[in-house]
Amino acid sequence: MYYQVISFSHKNCELAMREKLAFANHEEMKVILDELTHFEFIHEAFIISTCNRVEIVLATRDNFSSYHTVLGLMAQKSDLNFYDLKSTAKRYDDEEAVKHIFAVVSSLDSLVVGESQITGQVKDAFRFSFQNGTAGKRLNRVISPAIKCAAEVRNATNISQNPISIASVAVAQAHKLLGDNIQGMKGIVVGAGEMGVLTAKHLLRIGCDVVLIGRDLEKVENLSNTLGENVKADVMENLPKYLNRYRLLFSATSSPDPVITQDLIENETLARYWFDMAIPRDIADMDLSKLELYRIDDLRTISNENHAMRQEQAIRASEIVDRYTEEFFAWLRALSVEPVIKEMRQHVSEAIDKELRRAIKKGFVPAEYEANMKKMAEQMFNRFLHDPTQNLRGSSTEKKNANCIEAVKKMFNINTENIDLKQYKQDHHTKGYNA
Repeated sequence: MYYQVISFSHKNCELAMREKLAFANHEEMKVILDELTHFEFIHEAFIISTCNRVEIVLATRDNFSSYHTVLGLMAQKSDLNFYDLKSTAKRYDDEEAVKHIFAVVSSLDSLVVGESQITGQVKDAFRFSFQNGTAGKRLNRVISPAIKCAAEVRNATNISQNPISIASVAVAQAHKLLGDNIQGMKGIVVGAGEMGVLTAKHLLRIGCDVVLIGRDLEKVENLSNTLGENVKADVMENLPKYLNRYRLLFSATSSPDPVITQDLIENETLARYWFDMAIPRDIADMDLSKLELYRIDDLRTISNENHAMRQEQAIRASEIVDRYTEEFFAWLRALSVEPVIKEMRQHVSEAIDKELRRAIKKGFVPAEYEANMKKMAEQMFNRFLHDPTQNLRGSSTEKKNANCIEAVKKMFNINTENIDLKQYKQDHHTKGYNA
């Protein structure tokens, strides 16, 4: 069994392509997950789809086949060229895949290093696939230590001190552009999801009033009430009124198409500062001379400055990720050797029984000696297998001996594919992970 991640992120994939690859809803994601796990060489899969990345995480039997299958299905879904996707996608296999997952969950691979949302987003992505029946124990073995790793990164470094998100970066940029004049201004926030609420909170913190706009008035009013008296609720139908009256706008809806287009603009003389935080984009390209429009990828420079400020902490965090990755594979190799040893001994026991019955049938051994002969044979084989099994356990934890277990399985014709490894957990090689 192998691990694999196919990644389309802000590091290797332009915004326009990420928009087409992004999943608009769970129903769309379920279709791809079901198709992926229908192939016999893909055991399990889950998909991370956020504003900065689309990543397909797999447990496979054949990484070559799974890689090309993912590219083919994503090409069909997005109506993008297969070879364009292949030249863009970043592929991680086995140890690199696990290390990448640990880094993603720990927010070291984020557009804004140290942002606090990604851990929950990955947990939600795995949970959805688990409930859908397309992810299970194989990928859970990775997710559980990844979350532990992220917790240690947060606790051992200051990388997540004063947690930063795309929303906070956008508001900080607006504050930088407008200076103290931003205090008392009205910020229009389009979208009442998590990103919209975060944006509203950051605007309130720097002294702005907020208009929170969504499709469901009751939901938006409930949210505005929890945020305080300086937040007003309204619905999408009234959006044009705000577009033509106020300068500051932040948009983060889940709409598959732009919700803000040039035909909604009546007053072109108004100086505007707009921040589009949605994938796909909420704000269409438009020709307005007094519009400063920032999209997600336009915030890259700001995030890089943030990364530079946290570089020392990021290095410490990367060392933690490296250690967790090494420990994970040492644990996994140690855990996987136990069913092999048990199967070896089972083969020996079956051989003893078979040969003993044959010897008694042919008269080589009196029937009344059967119990003693069996005990003697078992003791002989236990003595014979003692050193090899101890050496196998010892070498299994070493990276350079990674192929040792597979060689033994092939030699003795042992198949452990459907064995539940939980029953083999022992104190001497348990790291506290949920296998």
